[in-house]
Amino acid sequence: MKRRWLHSAAIAVASLSLLGKPAAAQQILRDAETEAFMADMSAPLVHAAGMEPRNVQVFVLNDREINAFVAGGQYVWLHSGLIATADNVNQLQGVVAHELGHIEGGHVIRSAEGMREATGITLLSLVLGAAAIAAGGAEAGMGILGMGQQAAMGKFLAFSRAQESSADLAGARYLSKAGLSGKGSLDFFKKLQNQEYRLAIPQDDSYGRTHPLSGERINVLREVYTVDPSWNKPMDPKLEARFERIKAKLVGFVSEPNQTLIKYPESDQSIPAHYARAYAWHKSAYPDKAMSEVDALLTAQPHDPYFLELKGQVLLESGRPADAIPPLREAVQLTRQPLIATMLGHALIATEDDKNFAEAEQVLRNAVARDRENPFAWYQLGVVYERRGDTPRAALATAERYALMGDDQMALRSADAAMQGLKAGTVDYLRAQDIAMVSRAAVEQKRKKR
Repeated sequence: MKRRWLHSAAIAVASLSLLGKPAAAQQILRDAETEAFMADMSAPLVHAAGMEPRNVQVFVLNDREINAFVAGGQYVWLHSGLIATADNVNQLQGVVAHELGHIEGGHVIRSAEGMREATGITLLSLVLGAAAIAAGGAEAGMGILGMGQQAAMGKFLAFSRAQESSADLAGARYLSKAGLSGKGSLDFFKKLQNQEYRLAIPQDDSYGRTHPLSGERINVLREVYTVDPSWNKPMDPKLEARFERIKAKLVGFVSEPNQTLIKYPESDQSIPAHYARAYAWHKSAYPDKAMSEVDALLTAQPHDPYFLELKGQVLLESGRPADAIPPLREAVQLTRQPLIATMLGHALIATEDDKNFAEAEQVLRNAVARDRENPFAWYQLGVVYERRGDTPRAALATAERYALMGDDQMALRSADAAMQGLKAGTVDYLRAQDIAMVSRAAVEQKRKKR
């Protein structure tokens, strides 16, 4: 899978909501149930890779492309298109295992090595080409320049393919150590191979590509997987059921409603189908139909926190915040999940009832304490502070929000405003000071680049 550098991204909240843009036209999808599933699904692989599960996070990007990558730190990024394409949890685990191989191998950092080698070849060709041109051999000089660029590109691509092969074998090792079958990994590579066939990509040589051909990878990995003791081990049925749920809700959220209803027709009365249709109807602004699907889910599992969360979301976004509070309260009590807590805080504020603001403040303070990288939670907390006349802390919450969104100018302005009203030396003052210092440095750096 591809690897990419990723800049800091803004993060907002709602049950399966769109967040900031880490790359052009891409948005992070955050969802409490999905994040819990990703953590549980990847934990045995993370352990097998010698990493600490709490330090490794798997995020989802709203992108139809079948792709996954790592981009610094211990973060794995999966495209929504990849999850929608995967047939089962084992296929997804195969992809994550491969990406963990990139993390363990330090491939994002080591990519600089391949670039340096390629740059060295390019610089040498420039020197030799310039010398030839100066000596009167213009054609020879241009030929040297062209060959140098081609050699540099070939060197870098070979380096990249070597990293991909290394990650494949590392992923196979993690799957084996975790006691998971490699069938899913092979099956997913076959999907990629079919895509190469459809795109008419030549299958005789991977030269000129950043990745080995899928057929080459399949041939190597088949020899490893088929002799592993876990080759015929079945998937965990509970984990597979959870995968089907998060896949369905993802499809319902990102796909056009008519496509979702074709994939999950009314005749399908399974839990995933109700889930997908609930999101499709809600997305289409049919709250009654969405609520009918949610009721079917809660009839089957009355105290499922994520079904309760969805009920609260549909009610809240349909203009019924007071009715959304009970199911959201129960969902928070069952999970203590900050994303759901933020939605509860939003519902409490949306009632515009002063009696609810004290609870909203407590809920939102707890939410940002457990998940500080959530601009929407900071926005809601700022609303609470402003409502009760605490302008300095409202400014601090706004500074936190803009800092996460990458708006350094507004973060600096808000942090400076917060410091004007906060007592020097307090925790909040020092935090505002930190934001101001970092934001000011970023603003100055941007000015120097102009």
